[in-house]
This record gives sequence, structure tokens and C-alpha cells, in this order.
Amino acid sequence: MIGIVVVSHSVKVAEGICDMVEKITYRDGQKFPILAAGGNAEGKLGTDPKHIIDAIKKVDQGDGVVVVCDLGSGVISSQAAISMLEEPLKSRVKIADAPILEGAVGAAVEAASDEHTTLDNVIAQAEASRQLHKK
Repeated sequence: MIGIVVVSHSVKVAEGICDMVEKITYRDGQKFPILAAGGNAEGKLGTDPKHIIDAIKKVDQGDGVVVVCDLGSGVISSQAAISMLEEPLKSRVKIADAPILEGAVGAAVEAASDEHTTLDNVIAQAEASRQLHKK
């Protein structure tokens, strides 16, 4: 199954999104592979590539990992983290260009509902959330 890492400058934001996704995707006693990578190394506001790397390695089950980020420097930290990974994991990790909450939910629903889905399909669902209008 494809895993998800939620990168936010706020520990609480990342954990809250993961909690919501876990509740949406919970099925037959199985927890969806999603982890928060929020805050900097001191647990304060910011992001930390090493924290992101750890989360990627923990959620990877061999099918790939989608990373969703909140702000620009979260993307930069995620890019740095991915660049530090070794192959073959490195090629199985992609950042979704998507809003963090809607992207995480869209990616998780796709990954959880089809165990044979591809990383590209999960990314596409996350990125499709940019088109969701709330009015």
C-alpha cells in the first residue's frame, strides 16, 4: 500500500490531519500508513528534513510514499529529505502539489480503496483536490 507523510510547520496541524485521515480510512482493524512530520528538530514551528526522512521510511511498504506539505519551506525541506534518500526508496517518493488537508484525504482514499493503485494515481487524486470549490 502507498503511504502518506504530512509535512507541516505545526506539529498539531500535521497530527490533526493524520488523525482525520486515519478515521476516514480505518477498515477491518487496519490502520492506514500515514505519519505526521510536523515541526522542527526542537518541536517548534518549522520543518526538519531528518524528521521527514524518518516518517517516509516508516510509512513505506514498498509501493511508494506521497508527501503533502503546507507551505513553501515545507516543500523545500521535503525536497531535501527526498534527495537524501537512497534508491530504490528515493524513486518511490513524490511530493503532491496539493492543498495539505484535501490532498492528504484524496490520496488516502485512493490508496485505501484500491490496493493495486499506482503512485501516479494517488498523486493525481491528491492534486485533483486543488479543483474542489467550497462555494
